[in-house]
Amino acid sequence: MVALSNPLMEQFFVKPSKPNTTPLIIPDIPLIDLSKPESKHNLVKACQDFGFFKVVNHGVPAKYITKLESEAVKFFDSPLSVKQKSGPPNPFGYGNKSIGRNGDVGWVEYLLLNTKAESVYPDNFRGVVNDYVTLVKNMACEIMELLADEMKLQPRNVFSKLLMDEQSDSVFRLNHYPPFPQFQENETNGRKLVGFGEHTDPQIISVLRSNNSSGLEILLRDGSWMSVPPDSESFFVNVGDSLQVMTNGRFKSVKHRVVANGTKSRVSMIYFGGPPLSEKIAPLPSLMEEEEDSLYKEFTWFEYKKSAYKTRLSDNRLGMFEKITAS
Repeated sequence: MVALSNPLMEQFFVKPSKPNTTPLIIPDIPLIDLSKPESKHNLVKACQDFGFFKVVNHGVPAKYITKLESEAVKFFDSPLSVKQKSGPPNPFGYGNKSIGRNGDVGWVEYLLLNTKAESVYPDNFRGVVNDYVTLVKNMACEIMELLADEMKLQPRNVFSKLLMDEQSDSVFRLNHYPPFPQFQENETNGRKLVGFGEHTDPQIISVLRSNNSSGLEILLRDGSWMSVPPDSESFFVNVGDSLQVMTNGRFKSVKHRVVANGTKSRVSMIYFGGPPLSEKIAPLPSLMEEEEDSLYKEFTWFEYKKSAYKTRLSDNRLGMFEKITAS
């Protein structure tokens, strides 16, 4: 990472939130044990109440996680000239500090990869990424089918088939939040160092894991930010915007962010399960109760993806697709 002058450093900090005079009750992050039958009920509740949960007994062998993380660390430790051979991101490839096309920045470098077979990966990555993504995608599909079971949706693969489709527009992202030496040398006044700014994920589902470093925060319904305790052996799952639409708002796409601690390197690996570009996204008729109105206009994943690229991270991307209902 390149050293920055003090004025430029300021863009990587967010001011502390105003203190809340009401004592906050910090909820527990929902824990989903995929080996237990009751996970179906807990999954639905987690998607409704949080849009976020932790998964244990997930069936992904540790050796695949360790191997990919090792290759990621090697890649990010490489000289900048080597990393830049995998970019610039358009949208796939290597990126540094700049996130997207609309001015968002973060103390992060990343590698964004297409999961399709014909994609070009850096040396040593293809086999490792393919093995990992296959396992994580299977876990995501299991979660999707458990949700369908509990909600009595037919067919059972109503969600998972979109991820398994050969034309699925899924992507895989490696994020590295390096140390920030200036962070300790300057008075922070309670400000936080932005690694990745607040946003929701536009896809159907996101499956995340990181090394044993803190930084991930989710926005609670009372407007406060909750730090997610690190757990390198588990996976964390986000409901995406598309799943929120397909469930007509029953499931919530959670806003989240990453703050860097300045002294410790953090590596995270995220699988974003997306539908085919031509797939129409709309509330499922089988979920709609009698006379229930759709909260969203129908759109294709391509239309939503194109729209999302034009927004800032923190924008309400679903806003322009929401139906205006008479009060």
